[in-house]
Amino acid sequence: MRVIDFNDTVPTTKRRLADLPDRVVEGDPRHETQMRFSTEDGSLIAGTWTSTPGKWVAFADRDEFCVLLSGHVKLISEDGTEQEFKTGDSFLIPNGFRGFWHVLETATKHFVIRSYEGA
Repeated sequence: MRVIDFNDTVPTTKRRLADLPDRVVEGDPRHETQMRFSTEDGSLIAGTWTSTPGKWVAFADRDEFCVLLSGHVKLISEDGTEQEFKTGDSFLIPNGFRGFWHVLETATKHFVIRSYEGA
């Protein structure tokens, strides 16, 4: 077992978020992800993610810690509360958050996600 270096070169997965039914609310966001770590059962993952502008329903049933390397995003909870994050900001989206991701300016982040799906 070795320490995971986020500067290592790893394969990139590309996805058009509109390919997931009923997820996109605005725009045509495109995502690129470099998975850097995953437990055997996939309950803990870490990597680097980039998204073009757009707004979509946030994924749920997970805790997600993010470090925004570049860009500008807004998280909007279902009660309408908005929080904005820019280059250099770090934040945690707790399990139970319901709302939207809104990428205002192409953004890149490092992330660590603990998934609770099926738990």
